[in-house]
Amino acid sequence: MSQTERVQFPGYDGDQLDARLELPKGKPLAFALFAHCFSCSKDSLAASRISRRLTSHGIAVLRFDFTGIGGSDGDFANTNFSSNVQDVIAAAQWLRKTRGSCDLLVGHSLGGAAILVAALDLPDVRALVTIGSPSDADHVLGQIAPALETIETDGKADVELGPQAFTIKRQFVEDVRSARVRDAVSRLHRPLLVMHSPVDEIVGIDNATELFVAARHPKSFVSLDHADHLLSRKEDAQHAADTLAAWAARYVEADLVMTDDEESGIPRGTVRVAETGEGGYANKAETGDHHWPVDEPLSYGGLDTGPTPTELLDAALAACTTITLRMYLNRKGWKADHISTIVSHSRADDKNNDGWNPITFHREVEVIGELTEDQRGRIIEIANKCPVHKMLHHPAEIETKLKDSAED
Repeated sequence: MSQTERVQFPGYDGDQLDARLELPKGKPLAFALFAHCFSCSKDSLAASRISRRLTSHGIAVLRFDFTGIGGSDGDFANTNFSSNVQDVIAAAQWLRKTRGSCDLLVGHSLGGAAILVAALDLPDVRALVTIGSPSDADHVLGQIAPALETIETDGKADVELGPQAFTIKRQFVEDVRSARVRDAVSRLHRPLLVMHSPVDEIVGIDNATELFVAARHPKSFVSLDHADHLLSRKEDAQHAADTLAAWAARYVEADLVMTDDEESGIPRGTVRVAETGEGGYANKAETGDHHWPVDEPLSYGGLDTGPTPTELLDAALAACTTITLRMYLNRKGWKADHISTIVSHSRADDKNNDGWNPITFHREVEVIGELTEDQRGRIIEIANKCPVHKMLHHPAEIETKLKDSAED
């Protein structure tokens, strides 16, 4: 579960903007800013679900209401696309000032257009992501088309957008018509991910094409199959978050998570475990190109960012058993569709002669397939021959030395 902080900061004209800062467990790998769609808010399904999902990938997210929207102060009637851009800049500067960086900009619909223009004044932002965004800001005029004539003649009109009514002034219309989003994209020279649904009925897929063509490399496109414009289905929002987190890791996390050992390489067959500096007990294990978290649960003072050392020991026995059985069955040509192993362990109440409470590993093997009774009878025998089983079953010596601090 993420931690949510309510924060406020001044927007483009000094009005207080209402925001939520979603924080992951432990130290964030990166900080992102989420800009919502035209008639939405920071609490829209897309904004809240994507932000919270990103925290599971170690990314902290600031989602905020534009001036005059949701919990933010100010009059919406006096805002326009340019003020939205300035609000994005103000939010990014607040994030950088209070948290040290604003690494990633994510914008939904018109919010996506806003971050593309704002990024020109935010050189520290490393990468950008648009979701269902128009290739130019005046696309939003299609949502208020019936009121355009009234706005032109009377200077303003009340327009219903979803469950809310907004006052739209002539200056808003003139401002979005003068916006040059594609021109801003062509001048970005930063990684851009364009995410769009091919069945988006509010902002057509052609907008994604125009943004992608205007952008310079590195640029990427992801189709959000079957999603509606608002990403109202939970699975669509989570898919978008998981995908953009994987993409962004290349650009916003690389220098934060890279260690000297990853650059030089820990050889296969050797495992290094080192503290991450997060919480009380969080560690990272690595070998070769692989790395994984090790931690303790919250009840033991950890952050629960990964399995415990003893759970990894159970996992080693379970994995070795499953792999050994698969190797054996494949070599014999025996048909097995699926193999799984569950391992846990318990400690005896009474100590032995050495003052140690003996441990018993409990292993349950499941093999699904067309095996004869004789073949199934061999399963336990083969499981007991897996290398980890033998290492645990037979006495072993552990040689330990303290590394000299002067050693490389």
